[in-house]
Amino acid sequence: MREHQHFIRVLYGDTDRMGVVYYANYFRYFEAGRNELLRSGGFAYRRFEDAGYKLPVTAASAKYGAPAQYDDELLLITRVVHIRLGSVRITYELKRVADGMILTTGETTHACVGKNGRVCRIPPAMREALGEGLLGSEGTGKGEAGS
Repeated sequence: MREHQHFIRVLYGDTDRMGVVYYANYFRYFEAGRNELLRSGGFAYRRFEDAGYKLPVTAASAKYGAPAQYDDELLLITRVVHIRLGSVRITYELKRVADGMILTTGETTHACVGKNGRVCRIPPAMREALGEGLLGSEGTGKGEAGS
């Protein structure tokens, strides 16, 4: 399983009128974590798109345990937990650095889409950046039908 840790400082613009991070902004944090996870695996997402592929979100969820506030330093742990032929599932754990409290957890599923707009196999270089070899045979989706 590929894992990446990414630090985030909460900006004032990330908060709502109640002074806490607006719920939808956690998905922006998740996106940052995904991009940095890929970059740490040697494959920037831009390179993937330049090759004609996209990785749209097909499912997303978050569980909010405690709020983050302006100027909090957060640690986002992003993990690839399942790779199939044409999709990948990623989980997120967001902690406040000051006390180690888990604030939010989440998950996204992504389909690999080619130039024609149809679901396709994830290219080998992207699979490697996602950490396929680190998952072992159980999480790779080898032999599974569909995406």
